[in-house]
Amino acid sequence: MTPSSQDDDVVLLQRIGQRDQVALSKLYDRYARVIYAVAHKSLNSAEEAEEVVLDVFTQVWQIAVHYDAQKARVDTWLFMLTRSRILDRLRKLQRTARETIASLTAHGQSPMQTHDPVEEAVIAERRLRMQTALNRLPQEQRQLIELAYYQGLSHREIAAQTNLPLGTVKTRIRLGLTKLRMLLGS
Repeated sequence: MTPSSQDDDVVLLQRIGQRDQVALSKLYDRYARVIYAVAHKSLNSAEEAEEVVLDVFTQVWQIAVHYDAQKARVDTWLFMLTRSRILDRLRKLQRTARETIASLTAHGQSPMQTHDPVEEAVIAERRLRMQTALNRLPQEQRQLIELAYYQGLSHREIAAQTNLPLGTVKTRIRLGLTKLRMLLGS
């Protein structure tokens, strides 16, 4: 990027901060494709990548007035916004997947419906080995691991639910996972 195009980007952001829609359109035309490409590579979804582009430029419209050219170049600033929106999307997708799996499991359904008897037997054997290993853990470690992995709760949510300090939750989960690895031989 040449110094003059960097200056032009700064001017565009200043105009966007003054609610100039033409300036937003020019900045969009300049960066939307590359932001889309970065988002698509990270999310592997055209729809999610399009949402990231829209979120980034909506945020640009809202906060352009706060942009400081002394702290970052415009392209760097835009990619920091993009990274943040991608991480938000990934967290949302992971949360949705955990909730779906937890819901299916709670209703007695397997999240992975398979009709291969060999694969079903392997999965059942792994499930039994895992449950046996979990049962050999101390109760306080097993409970926290189950909350994290079977109910999809974050460490903070577990701490709130169990009235334990966050550090205690993290330590017990780490110790429990270490013991599980030893018990499972991996």
